[in-house]
Amino acid sequence: MAQTTETPARTPDGPAPRTPRASRTPRFHRAWFVAAVTFVTIIGAAAFASLPGLLIEPLHDEFDWSRGTIGFAVSVNLALYGLTAPFAAALMDRFGIRRVVAVALTIISVGSLLTVWMTAAWQLVLFWGVLVGLGSGSMALAFAATVTNRWFVARRGLVTGILTAAGASGQLVFLPLLSWLVEHHGWRPAAVTVALAALAVVPFVWLLLRDHPADVGLAPYGGEYAEKPAPVTGAARRAVTVLFKAARTGPFWLLAGTFAICGASTNGLVKTHFVPAAHDHGMPVTAAAGLLAVIGVFDVVGTIASGWFTDRFEARRLLAVYYALRGVSLLFLPMLLAPTVHPPMLFFIVFYGLDWVATVPPTIALCREHYGEDSAIVFGWVLASHQVGAAVVAFAGGVARDVFGSYDVVWYASGALCAAAALMALVIRRTRTEPLPSAGA
Repeated sequence: MAQTTETPARTPDGPAPRTPRASRTPRFHRAWFVAAVTFVTIIGAAAFASLPGLLIEPLHDEFDWSRGTIGFAVSVNLALYGLTAPFAAALMDRFGIRRVVAVALTIISVGSLLTVWMTAAWQLVLFWGVLVGLGSGSMALAFAATVTNRWFVARRGLVTGILTAAGASGQLVFLPLLSWLVEHHGWRPAAVTVALAALAVVPFVWLLLRDHPADVGLAPYGGEYAEKPAPVTGAARRAVTVLFKAARTGPFWLLAGTFAICGASTNGLVKTHFVPAAHDHGMPVTAAAGLLAVIGVFDVVGTIASGWFTDRFEARRLLAVYYALRGVSLLFLPMLLAPTVHPPMLFFIVFYGLDWVATVPPTIALCREHYGEDSAIVFGWVLASHQVGAAVVAFAGGVARDVFGSYDVVWYASGALCAAAALMALVIRRTRTEPLPSAGA
């Protein structure tokens, strides 16, 4: 498909305004460069997501805070991460991607750094829960959805999978380092590392990222040239308006419900409580953190593959399969926890890792299919439900450990919820406004 580039001309008064013209498709479209910068940005910000599970035991030992209290701070972080996302998508329409993401990364850095000097539980809630939660929510998956919607028409599912996998790549990069720092030097150097990682990405965002293909005179990859839309004012009002409009439709509630269960069974449960749960069974913290990093490796493979599948197969059926397989794996996990890493546990890690966030590309595709130009904001609200589900289980998991002395009941409950999510995904209706891609596309 023809792309467009800018052609300079001259008038008697000097150079004329640059306008696009049709040309041959460049061998390397600028959209892929923007996707690469976005990938690196999400990796740099992913360090904060690796830390909560490593903090529970050190903070409990140093300050004698209950696991429920620490879990509450994590739940505030997760909830704000989600609740901020739809407003962030609207803010990107108003102020541009670069400004919003640069400010968000700075807030993450400040919040993480301030935890080094905290002495009370409310400070953990404020610094890690509120500040890091707001910052991370402002560049959550809505960031990836906005970049994909603006810069790509073809290969959207694949790009969504790649950008979603960036979070797992960040976990892979940082989790072994952070667990080693916590084990040998305490949790404070780990918090400083998170702050510096987020701050180091800011120059990349500001200098290399562009808000829209029209900024460089290009059409989106696989699409036709379009002028850059004017900034949309009233970001908060628009986010709320889109929510009320979407809330009158059935697919929104089904997507929100399934994604809430997705968050409960990943960020809220495994990312937050897997390390302390494994440690309860005698496994060293570094070994448990290493297993989470391996989940990150296979998450990259699974999420990119899911994006490829989403370009070719019906998204709601993919979701049903993903949730059903995840639920089965969680039901077996309590039987696999042991002081050492054995082959059945490695099988769980690989299997669960392939499914970790494979749900994201088909969920974004369904939002795009049902809600069109508002899909990034709608996905922001769906992501909010994801994080609320994660927040509930992050808190409930800590309370369950305090009350029952183990996490078993939480694993079993999450497995049952995943089964319910699989059924909900199949109920989502198909639209007739946009044909589904064929398997050979």
